[in-house]
Amino acid sequence: MTWTFTDDVDVFLDAAGPSLAARPAENTLILTVTETLRLRGPHAYGDAAPLLGWWRGADGEVAGTLVRTPPYPPMLGSVAPEAIGPLTAALPLTRVNADRATAEALAAAWPGHRVDEEQRLYRLATLIPPSPAPSGRPRTAVAADRKLLLSWYHAFADEIGQPGPHVERLVDDRTASGGLTLWEDGGIPVSMAGVSPRLAGMVRIVTVYTPPEHRGRGYAAAVTAEISRTAREAGAQEVLLFTDLANPTSNSVYQRIGYRPVSDRLLISAAER
Repeated sequence: MTWTFTDDVDVFLDAAGPSLAARPAENTLILTVTETLRLRGPHAYGDAAPLLGWWRGADGEVAGTLVRTPPYPPMLGSVAPEAIGPLTAALPLTRVNADRATAEALAAAWPGHRVDEEQRLYRLATLIPPSPAPSGRPRTAVAADRKLLLSWYHAFADEIGQPGPHVERLVDDRTASGGLTLWEDGGIPVSMAGVSPRLAGMVRIVTVYTPPEHRGRGYAAAVTAEISRTAREAGAQEVLLFTDLANPTSNSVYQRIGYRPVSDRLLISAAER
């Protein structure tokens, strides 16, 4: 009952892939990050090599996963409670992104820790289109929208206080795959939403953004509902999204169009010494 670590994503997925795929909602972040590493190589997120780990229980089954892609903090997937102690013994941790129960268990050993961010994972149940619908219509973003999309991606990153590396790659990849939807009103783009590639039957709605001058008119709800509908019709069994719990507006909007809470994730840091 030990943790095993590697910097090889294929070795990690050979060992932990079936466990991740069996619980795609709980492991959505690990699934998408490791898929990016698989497609883009070990330096997809930065110059340093990634660290990937898994834990096997007494029955030999994988019951814990970790992915660290510097400069980002370690991210935990589903982790059995009995795997937390061995993890902290094997790998010094001072900051981590984990589900609430795991984060709180880790934080118990970090007196004076701080919670840097709280996010809630939602799953689409029955889609409820906005009513009344805002004026305008959706369309799939194309290469000609690249300049606008890049500016909106950077603005989104600035608003949430997170760096936006590899924005060009994200925009190009999602545009090429049809994974970005715009809402237009009077022929003018006023809102956007993206969707991650389907993995283990799961997709995640990402980067929902409306410029400040177009807010308060229902565009974000409309474009999110549209891209959620197309994802489900394309075969996604799980349509997910994350919200910042500090933003009551977005949490309310997504629930109105049919998203239901699944679980919370915390980004926590040990106290500085």
